[in-house]
Amino acid sequence: MPLLHLIVLALVQGITEFLPISSSAHLILVPYVTGWQDQGPLLDVAVHVGTLLAVLIYFWRDVWEMLRGLMLALRGKRSPGQRMIVHLVIATIPAILAGYLLHKYAGDALRSVAIIAWATIGFGVLLYVADKIGMTVRRIEHMNIGTALLLGLAQVLAFIPGTSRSGITMTAARFLGYERADTARFSMLMSIPVIAGAGLLGALDLVEAGDVRLTEDALIGAGLAFISALIAIALMMRWLRRASFTPFVIYRMLLGAALLALIYL
Repeated sequence: MPLLHLIVLALVQGITEFLPISSSAHLILVPYVTGWQDQGPLLDVAVHVGTLLAVLIYFWRDVWEMLRGLMLALRGKRSPGQRMIVHLVIATIPAILAGYLLHKYAGDALRSVAIIAWATIGFGVLLYVADKIGMTVRRIEHMNIGTALLLGLAQVLAFIPGTSRSGITMTAARFLGYERADTARFSMLMSIPVIAGAGLLGALDLVEAGDVRLTEDALIGAGLAFISALIAIALMMRWLRRASFTPFVIYRMLLGAALLALIYL
């Protein structure tokens, strides 16, 4: 893949992965809008892995607390980090099951611009409603197993391109009364096992393919996505500590309307 294509894909992924605007939809739209050849799911996974590294670094305190919780659990002690791990595992199970079924039976059937357009608008409206009526009285420390499971079930909807994994989990958390910054924080922590699992499968596919050029492209894309994602995370977290999700909703409405115009007009 030409370097320019890789740069565009990596920037698109890095910027949009953790914003509630659907990175998978944007990755599908890049070849549609530019006329470039579709990069395929393997490169999609590669740039996702780059964003995973950005999450691990930005939220290193949470990651360290979870690792510390594992060590304390081995010694029979309980800790907040241990509780966080339990919640992430529970929230991840529905996505693993749904991802396996879709990978086996659906393939690329959902990579449709029409689906992206309607999902972008529909779930954007849902985010707006949740942000307006949701209270801001809960933080991650108040989470329980039931809440983690509900957020995990919401995450399954993200397999529909245009939904946004971060967007739908933030929407669900806002409906449940969680503060904006904490909804984003837990949503990004939820991405760790999901992206790590997809990255492992993608790496195995690359090894089986034995394509050196494709592997090089994947590594370059992952590196560029890491840099752009780290910047995007920092800016979004700063924004959500003092403002609402409304700008993201407006963007979704404009993008969805533009896509519907391209399709039907």
